Amino acid sequence: MQTPSDNSVFVAVPSYNHGPFVEECLTSIFRQTLSPIKLIVIDDGSKDGSAEVIEKVLADAPFTAEFISRENRGLSATLNEAISYADLKYFAYLGSDDIWLPSFLEEQVKLLEKREKAALAFSHVYVIDGEGDIFDRTDNWTAFADGDMLPTLMTGGIFSSPGVVYRREFLGEKPWNEGARLEDYELYLRLAAKHEFARNSEVLAAWRQHGHNTSDDFALMVDEWLAAQERLREELPFSDDELADLQTKLRYAAARHFNRTGNRRRAARTMWANRKGAASLKEKALDAVRIAAPRRIFDARRARIRKAAKSRYGNIRELL
Repeated sequence: MQTPSDNSVFVAVPSYNHGPFVEECLTSIFRQTLSPIKLIVIDDGSKDGSAEVIEKVLADAPFTAEFISRENRGLSATLNEAISYADLKYFAYLGSDDIWLPSFLEEQVKLLEKREKAALAFSHVYVIDGEGDIFDRTDNWTAFADGDMLPTLMTGGIFSSPGVVYRREFLGEKPWNEGARLEDYELYLRLAAKHEFARNSEVLAAWRQHGHNTSDDFALMVDEWLAAQERLREELPFSDDELADLQTKLRYAAARHFNRTGNRRRAARTMWANRKGAASLKEKALDAVRIAAPRRIFDARRARIRKAAKSRYGNIRELL
C-alpha cells in the first residue's frame, strides 16, 4: 500500500438501505492500491440492518475509519456532513452500493497530480446489476470531454459519481445544494464554469443499477438539470440566447432516452418541441423512425444487447 502524505485522500461512504451491497463497497475501498488516510461512513437512517453490517466490516479496516449512524437527512446533507470532516488534499465518495476497482484511487490521484488546475478527475465506469453482472460500460456511450467539460454537461453528458475524485480545496464548505433533487449535477456545473476537469479514459469503478437508483427516473433528471442551469444562470458564461440553444439541445437529446425507456409519448412531444436541437435533418428523420418502430422490436434488441454484454464482460467480482 502507498500512502504518500502529499497524495492523501479522505473517503466518505454515504449509506442508505444498501445492506446487501455495503460490505462489497467497503471491501473495495480496503483493497485500494493507494490507501486512503481516512474513511468516514455515514448511515442516513437505514431501516434494513445496514448499520450492523457496516460496524462489523469496519472492525477490519486497514486505516482510520469512523462510523456515524443517525436519522435520515438526504444524500446532499450527508455529503455536506462528510466534507466537514475532510481535511486532506483529495476527497472522494462512494455510494454504498457501488464499487471501486483496486487501482481507482491511485490512478485518479496520479492524474490530478499531473493536472494541477483540475478541480476533479473522473473515469469511465462499468454498469452492473444487483448480482454484480456487468451489462454496460460508459465508454460505450461517449468518450466525454477532457478539460472544458461545461458544454458537455450543459447538453446532458454527465459522468458517473463513482468515478470521481475531487481536489478538496476547490469544494469549499457545503458544496452540495441540499434543496436539489439530484446531488451532483449543480456542483459539476459550478466547478466546470471555473475549472478544468481531468478525464481518465480507463474504466476504474462500477455503478450499480438495481431498480432503486434515482437516476432511473430520467424525467426527474432532465427537469433537475434544467432547474440547476437556471439557478446558476448568473455563474454560467453564456448569453440568454446561448443558454436557450444549449437547453434545446439538451431536451432533444433527452427525447431519445425517453423513447429508449418506453416513454414514447413524451419522447415524441419533446422531440417535436425541440427539433431545432437536432444536428441535421437526417438525425431528425432517424429519430422519428425509432419512435414509430414497434416497441417489441426495440425491447427485444435491447435485451439481446444486454445479454451479450453480460456474457462478454462477466461479473465485477472477477476484476476485484
